[in-house]
Amino acid sequence: MFKPEYPQLKTTDGELFPVHRIYCVAKNYADHVREMGSDPERESPFFFSKPADAVTQSTEVSFPTLTENLHHEVELVLALGEGGSIYGYAVGVDLTRRDLQAEAKRRGRPWDMAKGFDQSAPISEIIPSTGPFSQLDIRLQVNSVTRQSGNTAQMIWSVEEILTALGSNVELKAGDLIFTGTPAGVSRLQRGDNIDISLGSDLRHRFTLV
Repeated sequence: MFKPEYPQLKTTDGELFPVHRIYCVAKNYADHVREMGSDPERESPFFFSKPADAVTQSTEVSFPTLTENLHHEVELVLALGEGGSIYGYAVGVDLTRRDLQAEAKRRGRPWDMAKGFDQSAPISEIIPSTGPFSQLDIRLQVNSVTRQSGNTAQMIWSVEEILTALGSNVELKAGDLIFTGTPAGVSRLQRGDNIDISLGSDLRHRFTLV
């Protein structure tokens, strides 16, 4: 039998963080909810997942197949350690095949193929830290033009509320990543675009769609 492989992410202190699972929070910034055509409601958080090997720290990300409308969603990412407690954080992008997602929504089907394709979760190095995460500027630029700019203070559900809600559904474990939602400004990407993401004053990451 084959030996299972686990993605490992670089951290700022030189350690490697083995990825166990990837969870994502949908509709966690009111301005983004509105731009997607819905009214923001403070109900229980809605979660979806990506495969663990969708994560990448590469500076080159392959443009996915089967889409004419690839979108960016920049997010604060929590990295969990032993016992499901916070180990650190990063800035990442939830790449989304928006046309496939729209069709899945129309048919009442899951979003898996819209959200969980190869390299759909580019991410920076992880900073070991337990916070606070409530006042961090978050930004995404495409070819040096700002498309998304917000602050984690705008999140509908706080980090603590996200952990409580998700932890009531599944056992949170070391190696889990949680993408915590995106502010407004999501838009279409093209092959050849250079994407720069940042969170606070310490986290930066850049990748190119090839």
